[in-house]
Amino acid sequence: MTRAIPPATANKLARLGIRSRRDLVLHLPHRYEDETRLTPLGQALPGSPVLVEAPVRRVEIAFRPRRQLVAHCEGLSLRFLNFYGSQAKQFQRAADAGNCVRAYGEVRPGRGVGEMIHPRYRIVTPGAPLPTTLTPVYPTTAGLGQATLRALVQEALETEPIEDTLPEALRQRHALAPLEPSVRLLHAPPPGADLVEAWRRVKFDELLAQQLQLRLAYRKRRGRSAPPLPPNGPLLKRFLGKLPFRLTRAQSRVMAELLKDLSQPHPMQRLLQGDVGSGKTIVAAIACLAAVDAGAQAAVMAPTEILAEQHHRKFSAWLAPLGVRIAWLHGALPAAERKRARAAIAAGEAGIAIGTQALFQEGVAFERLALVIVDEQHRFGVKQRLELRRKSERAAAHQLMMSATPIPRTLAMTRDADLDVSVIDALPPGRKPVTTRLASAARRGEVLARIRAACAEGQQAYWVCPVIEESEEGDLQAALEAHVELQRELPGLAVGLVHGRMAAVEKAAAMQAFEGGATHLLVCTTVIEVGVDVPNASLMVIEHAERFGLAQLHQLRGRIGRGARASDCVLLYQEPLSEAARARLKVIYENTDGFAIAEHDLRLRGKGELLGERQSGEEPLRFADLAEDEALVVAARAAAEELLDEGEEFARGHIARWLGARADYTRV
Repeated sequence: MTRAIPPATANKLARLGIRSRRDLVLHLPHRYEDETRLTPLGQALPGSPVLVEAPVRRVEIAFRPRRQLVAHCEGLSLRFLNFYGSQAKQFQRAADAGNCVRAYGEVRPGRGVGEMIHPRYRIVTPGAPLPTTLTPVYPTTAGLGQATLRALVQEALETEPIEDTLPEALRQRHALAPLEPSVRLLHAPPPGADLVEAWRRVKFDELLAQQLQLRLAYRKRRGRSAPPLPPNGPLLKRFLGKLPFRLTRAQSRVMAELLKDLSQPHPMQRLLQGDVGSGKTIVAAIACLAAVDAGAQAAVMAPTEILAEQHHRKFSAWLAPLGVRIAWLHGALPAAERKRARAAIAAGEAGIAIGTQALFQEGVAFERLALVIVDEQHRFGVKQRLELRRKSERAAAHQLMMSATPIPRTLAMTRDADLDVSVIDALPPGRKPVTTRLASAARRGEVLARIRAACAEGQQAYWVCPVIEESEEGDLQAALEAHVELQRELPGLAVGLVHGRMAAVEKAAAMQAFEGGATHLLVCTTVIEVGVDVPNASLMVIEHAERFGLAQLHQLRGRIGRGARASDCVLLYQEPLSEAARARLKVIYENTDGFAIAEHDLRLRGKGELLGERQSGEEPLRFADLAEDEALVVAARAAAEELLDEGEEFARGHIARWLGARADYTRV
């Protein structure tokens, strides 16, 4: 008979996503401690946790240097700085009865004897048998101790059946171990046990649950209705006929994929990936024209005002001559202009609305929204994207998400398996290669000389800093201070400044001065990471490059190389370099392909850190590692398609078992 779990404990379990005893069965350890053998006190090595045993001799409560409990054992002292009175009584009873203490922890040199600080311990009789399996250490939360968690898991293992729901033929085809013995082995492995096949089975089932969930979401979306948008309307024909340049083969292929999707009566949900400068924006404009040709509206949302303004200018230059009215909404817009823009959007007079998060705020209403485009989609949360799409009240809007941050193949197969994906995998002709150079801070003088020479030839340059104020470490060059220093070090050059905390008007003025050539060198933070297009800027210096992530370095580097000149990106780093920083700089120095860089990033940092904020709801993967388990991802994806073709009943049960509370995870 199972005992009821107290409400307070149940609340703590819920924080871990555990809401049933079945969830407890699949709450697997993240590491183990070996309590199957005792280490003689004389053989305990500093820095290595061990299990030791010693008779308890006496106990005292000391008051210097602070109040503490000290249990004196034979050859060992156990010291507790935080303790309960009952612990003192427990040790005293053990001393009176001649019992021993078994303590697990690190043995440190003490006053003539070994010493442990706050070890995990239990009182035993002399000669008591040792465990035969490793002690599991489970992921936990504040207030939920390992002893409580182990007891709850053990009780669940004794009462909950662990049925293997995979079809036997599928299990055999993928050489998967049976589920029940795999789970039980992972909870209590004997010393030296090979856990590879047990973990492989668990990872496969988890990945299969995620793939089934995403494919179900994909099928559900395909069953909804959306307004078909014609792929050959008059505005689109005129626009393509008057383009002053030819689309690349990759752009033409992606354009065809988008227009085909938009012509369907169900909502498009497509991810458009393209490296920095590959020409995604023109393809997005073409998709917007399909909506306007249908008498509908399109919304383009960008994460920053700089990027939104860049889109507004480009779209206006391309589409205003066709008579397309474009509204621009952002947080810094004066009240009167904001009111006019909202009115034009609500009346349907503006065929295209471009802006930041202001597009989906209260008070913004669309007359007939048929297409939503989200640029740099990884910077928005699911809730934000959903709010924008909900502005379409009559039918589901088509959605295009764009990203210049390439997503590694395995990550795309797990995070974006419910999306159709288009890739612009070639740069437009005429783009000059960017040469990446590494320079230590000791060579700053050479870098300054390179800037003087470039500006003397009529070129422009960026100087990128990672922060706008002095950091706590005290050794980061702030953009504000860099601006002052560079003005002093580069007399005769106009040195501008732009950062995220500037007022929108000041920021726009600084950017316009740089774009117009009035500024030679622009000191900036990563605010220029996306959306800035100044063809005459052919030199970039990234200060403290070791502090940046690979994706940021690649994005920043993509701001140059947009004109007729060959461009240089100088990564200025501070020595000494950590191993991780050295590895990142080596990758960015040796690679220019964004997808290759993304794969390296995944291996170096892992999926959680690579994604940054959890933009897609609760992270659904607990056991699988995308950098190591690509073969399992591919196998699980194929198995999901096969199983769904046979019906959805198995899929829903498998999802509920493995995702539990995360089964609400859906794509927008």
